[in-house]
Amino acid sequence: MTQERGKAPRNEQGGAPSAEGASRQPKTMKATERVRAGGMMFGGGAVGQKASNFGPSVRRLLKQLAPHKAKVGLLLVAAVISVALSSIGPRVLGRATDLIFGGVIGKMFPAGMTKEQAIEGARAAGQGQVADMLSGIDLVPGVGVDFQAVSQVLLLVMGIYVVASLLQFVQGYLLNDVVNATVYGLRRSVEEKLNRLPLRYFDAQPRGELLSRVTNDIDNVSQSLQQTLSQFVTSLLSVVFMLVMMFTISPVLTGVALLSIPLTMIVAILVMSRSGKQFTLQWRRTGTLNSAIEEAYTGHALVKVFGRQREVQEQFEKENAGLYDASFRAQFLSGLIMPASNFIGNLNYAAVAVIGGLRVASGTISLGNIQAFIQYSRQFTQPVTQIASMINMLQSGVASAERVFELLDAEEESVDTTVRRLEGETHGRVTFEHVSFRYEPDRPLIEDLSLTAEPGRTVAIVGPTGAGKTTLVNLLMRFYELDSGRITLDGVDIATMSRAELRSNIGMVLQDTWLFKGTIRDNIAYGRPGASDEEVMEAARATFVDRFVHSLPDGYDTVIDDEGSNVSAGEKQLITIARAFLADPALLILDEATSSVDTRTELLLQQAMAALRGNRTSFVIAHRLSTIQGADTILVMEEGQIVERGTHEELLALGGAYAALYRSQFEGALEAA
Repeated sequence: MTQERGKAPRNEQGGAPSAEGASRQPKTMKATERVRAGGMMFGGGAVGQKASNFGPSVRRLLKQLAPHKAKVGLLLVAAVISVALSSIGPRVLGRATDLIFGGVIGKMFPAGMTKEQAIEGARAAGQGQVADMLSGIDLVPGVGVDFQAVSQVLLLVMGIYVVASLLQFVQGYLLNDVVNATVYGLRRSVEEKLNRLPLRYFDAQPRGELLSRVTNDIDNVSQSLQQTLSQFVTSLLSVVFMLVMMFTISPVLTGVALLSIPLTMIVAILVMSRSGKQFTLQWRRTGTLNSAIEEAYTGHALVKVFGRQREVQEQFEKENAGLYDASFRAQFLSGLIMPASNFIGNLNYAAVAVIGGLRVASGTISLGNIQAFIQYSRQFTQPVTQIASMINMLQSGVASAERVFELLDAEEESVDTTVRRLEGETHGRVTFEHVSFRYEPDRPLIEDLSLTAEPGRTVAIVGPTGAGKTTLVNLLMRFYELDSGRITLDGVDIATMSRAELRSNIGMVLQDTWLFKGTIRDNIAYGRPGASDEEVMEAARATFVDRFVHSLPDGYDTVIDDEGSNVSAGEKQLITIARAFLADPALLILDEATSSVDTRTELLLQQAMAALRGNRTSFVIAHRLSTIQGADTILVMEEGQIVERGTHEELLALGGAYAALYRSQFEGALEAA
């Protein structure tokens, strides 16, 4: 399957957006909001990918049942026996009709007369048709209805239907178990897949579209399997068993009944060819609409600030109308199958009733048998119609399954093969050796870059938007792989290390804070599972979280909501710094960690980050030069290249790009004042 790739969107540093949380915060779904090309709030992503063929997708979907083949086998056995008993029921019940009809007719003749004499008497009286009918009846002249025999037949029928119903209950129980276990496994596979996908994949996917595949499409697969799997098997078996029973009663009438099958299938195929495309389009438009809604609600404050409510509403109306049109066409077209099949079935029913009545009159078939045959005929067209109508649900489910399979088939991160481990204590010496990288093959970003960060030193990276600052840390975290060159940690090439070990030595604090729903204590402890309460408190005190937490209603047990709206932006950032402090990493990455707070809070954050950096090797990305004046080394980047390096004083004395940035921030601010 070909994975359609979108262009990786760029963040303000020119690289792909940094992964929110990195090794400490792996929930990519809460990543930094991205503005995609083509609209302020709405993006396309991979929605327009072509779907796989229907047949292969169905086979692949059925393979998901393989781990439960034993239960599927029991389900099929229960279905076969249940359908067989249900098919025998009308034939046995027809015997009761024959007993009653034969008793009623027999009572009309004098006792002692034989059946043959009754037939000859009718012929002698010129009633040849009556004589033919009597020849097809099991009667004893002068004897009425044998109610004992009738009651025995009815009890037998009741037993048959009771057993069939119990087996149907077993079948339904097994079906629920199999389908829910299958969907459970599918959800688990998707979750595991998401953890194996590279950051590049998430950069190319609208978040709402991805969430739609994980939620809506899997739910639709579950519903489709639930409604079609058992019913399809039961309907197919019903057709086979009823054909056998019908043929044993009358091959001629069976031939008449079979005429409805090709007509029904022709109608179904004609409708399928048109509705299948609409179902695929329906679920793709569902993903697009979800993406639009998710982005609009996530950025609702910005929408209001810029007065773009009308544009957002118009875009929503457009996407919603597109979904309405696709859904209407899909449901309308597939809905034609049932009435068309019913119409054909009614014509077949009328033909069987007329021809069967004539054959009863001619004595070729008994009344009980024709009653059973008409019942079979009616029941025969019903499963055929059900099979045709189930194509509706099946097409919808397969369309969703294809979208889930596209996610499962997406290219994963390269597997760590030759894994080397760091020996002894990690010192944190980082070296970039002739590193080259580009997001797009024809657009170079970083070319032949080399630098060294000594243990315990702070390296600040500054530069204009699009210079490639965040790209450097993304490469250090192995969110992206190098095109050439290498990066080493304490002399070990990070490409030969497992990603887990590499990231376990790195802490990250981002501009966009990520807090999950839970207590402040839990959010800090997320940095190191198993940390004691005292260690959590120590980290909180070192990073000034302890200063504000006591003013909250429940202190450290205060529950932060999904959006973290019950704490300020600066307080959220302090919590993330405490989380990184508790993790005690050898390397520290601070990516614009103070850019979203006020100056007073920034001073507090700088003190917290100073405590956090300690003896660690630190990479600090900043636009505010006031935050990095004390850095051991400042790198100035432009267009993926390091154009200047040195201390704050050295770069100011140089009078180059750094000095120009400094003047634009401080001297311009003084002049404006």
